[in-house]
Amino acid sequence: MMTQQKQPKIKITIEQEDAGQRIDSFLSNIYPDLSRSYLQKQIKNANILVNNNTTKPAYILKNDDTVELESDTKPALVIKPENIPLDIKYEDESMLVVNKPAGMLTHPTSTETTNTLVNALLYYTNGHLSDCNGINRPGIVHRLDRNTSGLLMIAKTNAAYESLKAQMQAKTVEKKYYAIVCGNFEATEGTIDKNIGRHPTKPEKMAVVPDGKPSVTHYKVLEQFKRYTLLEINLETGRTHQIRVHMSHIGHPVANDTMYGATKFPVKTKEQVLEAFSLKFVSPADNAQKHIEIGFDDDIIKSLNYLRSKK
Repeated sequence: MMTQQKQPKIKITIEQEDAGQRIDSFLSNIYPDLSRSYLQKQIKNANILVNNNTTKPAYILKNDDTVELESDTKPALVIKPENIPLDIKYEDESMLVVNKPAGMLTHPTSTETTNTLVNALLYYTNGHLSDCNGINRPGIVHRLDRNTSGLLMIAKTNAAYESLKAQMQAKTVEKKYYAIVCGNFEATEGTIDKNIGRHPTKPEKMAVVPDGKPSVTHYKVLEQFKRYTLLEINLETGRTHQIRVHMSHIGHPVANDTMYGATKFPVKTKEQVLEAFSLKFVSPADNAQKHIEIGFDDDIIKSLNYLRSKK
């Protein structure tokens, strides 16, 4: 007697942009050809799970939730390749490092499926990206906020994804950022070791909360101005909005980051003045240490020119 091979489930990882929605509403946005009542029935029949558990149609999605659909419930979400220029800083047969511009989403969400970094990567690689991280995040090992520019590691193969993810979990990947923050510092360096989780009343935000995930941020003062400071920041962990939350928590929100308490910056920038400028990792292709570094982005250059002129 032949047994039918079970089809793999479709997995969707929830990002901050989609958190706070009901699961039935979220799925109806992704699959507009499916009625909400049909999706609600699939949820009640346990054909749609959250974090491997049954749920209810009214369940409110959280950051990092994994939504699983039986493959016969709905075909995989189609993300279209788009010929968008990429600023590639490193590439080998297993991976690449790209410089994401501020203003671009790292990957599609339930409401935005075009003009993201993933759309550009699918075009550039002809679809040859790791599928380990869910259907909406092919190739994505880690991410940057829409308005944060800088370096991202991209996995072409599943083996590369697993290697890079393991390095991140072992804290052997070094990620450094430049940030211009509000206020001045007495000490030239410091560490913020505070748990980060969802804001208790504002689902679009993160916050320092006792039951959050362990989060560690190291910072070093590079240059001080009237009411602002240029920092170099080194992350031990990679929580959503980590730098923005931690700097706001100690009273030094990132310049122009009005979501986390910054006043209006005198220089017009895309939003928070924050850039991921340095990555150190071991390439899965040759097991060699790589160090990729870029200079200040346009927003930081423009901001520093202004601040230095006012010294």
